[in-house]
Amino acid sequence: MSTTQDAQALAAGLKQAMRGFAQSVVIVSTVGDDGARYAMAATAVTPLSMDPPSMLICVNRTASSHSILESGANFALNILHSDQMDVARACGGAAKGEDRFAVGAWMTHANGVPYLADAQAAILCHQRQRISYGSHDIFIGDVEAVFRADQVNPLVYFDGAYRLVGDEL
Repeated sequence: MSTTQDAQALAAGLKQAMRGFAQSVVIVSTVGDDGARYAMAATAVTPLSMDPPSMLICVNRTASSHSILESGANFALNILHSDQMDVARACGGAAKGEDRFAVGAWMTHANGVPYLADAQAAILCHQRQRISYGSHDIFIGDVEAVFRADQVNPLVYFDGAYRLVGDEL
């Protein structure tokens, strides 16, 4: 087995292992210098630090939002509520460009970034740093604002499907 096959086998194994890693569905939204809005579904989103409050996202360089983020654009992380599967599907590939904003209650923050006003939570970030690694770039943003809904019931992506969180154990 060659080194390339070893890497391919590892990647395939990692993809299968990650199917067991349940994640809240997050829509990353941003805006270009020309005012064009971009949105994409993402699961590679995580808090980075609480001092300073910051988040990180991992974005494949082939994503349409990548070049906008690469230019230093700020972004919002919109954590979807369980009843927002239509938004997840639109931003996950069913729609393109501005059509991704046809579902959901989108608003524009004072920093110009679109965010989903009816999301379970929307976290507005000022982009601070970009790190390249493999096929993705890691974008780090300092949190500027947080909007939260009263009810916590996230849409979850697990084992290749959208799911609901079950009963507390």
